[in-house]
Amino acid sequence: MRSRPGVVLGVLAVLAAVVSGCGTPGAAQGDSLVLADAHELGGYNPIAGYGAAGEAKMYEGLLRPKGGAGLTGFEPALAGAAPTADPSATVWTVGLRPGVRFSDGTEFDAEDVVATYRAILDPVSASQARSSFEMIDRIEAVDPATVRFTLRYPYAAFPTKLLIGIVPAEAVATPGPAAESRLNTEPVGTGPYRLTGLTPDRAVLEANETYWGPRPQVRKLTLLYVPDDNTRAQRMAAGELDGTTLPPLLAQTFQGKYPVSSNTSADWRGVSLPEGDPVAGDPAVRRALNHAVDRQAIIDSVLGGHGRAAYTPFPEEYGVSYNPNAVFAFDRGLAASILEAAGWVAGGDGVRHRDGRRAAFTVMYNSTDTLRRDLAQAFASDARRVGIEVDLAALSWDRIEPRVEGDGILLGGGDEPYDPDTQGYKTLHSSYLKPGVGSPYDNASRHADPDFDRLLDTARRSIDPGQRAAAYRELQTAFVAEPSYVFLVFLDHVYVAKDSGWTMSGPVLEPHAHGVTWGPWWSLQTWTRRR
Repeated sequence: MRSRPGVVLGVLAVLAAVVSGCGTPGAAQGDSLVLADAHELGGYNPIAGYGAAGEAKMYEGLLRPKGGAGLTGFEPALAGAAPTADPSATVWTVGLRPGVRFSDGTEFDAEDVVATYRAILDPVSASQARSSFEMIDRIEAVDPATVRFTLRYPYAAFPTKLLIGIVPAEAVATPGPAAESRLNTEPVGTGPYRLTGLTPDRAVLEANETYWGPRPQVRKLTLLYVPDDNTRAQRMAAGELDGTTLPPLLAQTFQGKYPVSSNTSADWRGVSLPEGDPVAGDPAVRRALNHAVDRQAIIDSVLGGHGRAAYTPFPEEYGVSYNPNAVFAFDRGLAASILEAAGWVAGGDGVRHRDGRRAAFTVMYNSTDTLRRDLAQAFASDARRVGIEVDLAALSWDRIEPRVEGDGILLGGGDEPYDPDTQGYKTLHSSYLKPGVGSPYDNASRHADPDFDRLLDTARRSIDPGQRAAAYRELQTAFVAEPSYVFLVFLDHVYVAKDSGWTMSGPVLEPHAHGVTWGPWWSLQTWTRRR
């Protein structure tokens, strides 16, 4: 088992003392909660992609996740019933729920749905979410209570695109960059909560009195921006918070004092291997690194057992679309043989070289994320054991982004996990190499493989479930033959929450963008007091 960094052990010891010394504070009283998150506050604009997996508290999509174990299904939210498709799956019709109002009191109807999707697709909005909706050719209001989507091609996974929150047509009547919209700081939606206060380090949400559904029993939610993991843990231990999300090892210090829970996710962590780097982009190095990494040791030592090995971006929750044979055996001897056969020979300092070039490259990680730091260190340690030197760079995201083309990144993915298409397409398809398409972190290895593209497009456009599943299984086989990343783990997201007398949310397969929007709080509006 890999030893953990000494600084982490020191922090854990301090926290254990704080938690054991403070005792368990009494259950929170009243109908409010205070939660701390590592994610910046604001940016509450669906046009820019906020809440794409249906998690927004202030907005609702046409559909929402149902929750439950495994791959979740959907249920109507602003839709009056499940959407219907024509036989070709290119025309989707959605009837709308009657009697719904936005938090500003205005009525919701089909024009709001049309305006929302048109704004996402409008190049003027400069939305990074735009490429995720490129299958939509047009959207129209059939009548005030019905909308029709016409797609460019058959798309069986289209219900996953109906989770994004709907905004009032008036809010997007004037085209402009989504990043500059007032919706980022003054959201107007139909969700169970509305924003009543926002500063850089605090957001206050209160129950939406015009909400069409049952009145939320948790009437007020205060979100605190606390980016440092250790600080959140300390404030939780001091009794300042009702809950937070923490890396697994920090969360374990609360066992026996506060409930510690975890949700399965499709949130992967892995390392991009940029095509343009002469070391990280070498096919032999990529294959060797995948065999050199001891994923189970990482799960045990870094995640405290809260995770599963990842070899591709597709977790086992995808059922018949998952290929259990698409794995990399942990075998350092095999990794060394692959490197030697490709001409990478061991040097006197233990680092391999070929034609005068050292087998070395850089991997960046976000400097405020201790879990990414620990994963990056574990990856670098395993790489060094087979003669590859990985230099780690702890940077802010604004300094990482300009270097995506040339350096590796300890990445996370799985933003829209409810279909294999949305899980894998942006990570592997070469269309994201085109300027202006998607996010800079889509296909971060900058790798183009015709077989990957063919199989992704076949699965995306087929309406035959068997054909889709077969294409995804073949894709995973192709990836293992020619990997462009080292996928490490799928995380179990870990949460600490006071037992404050509530019946909380059940399980749900979580996406990459988790935090206190998910966990026990993902369907906060359904919480009820235990009797």
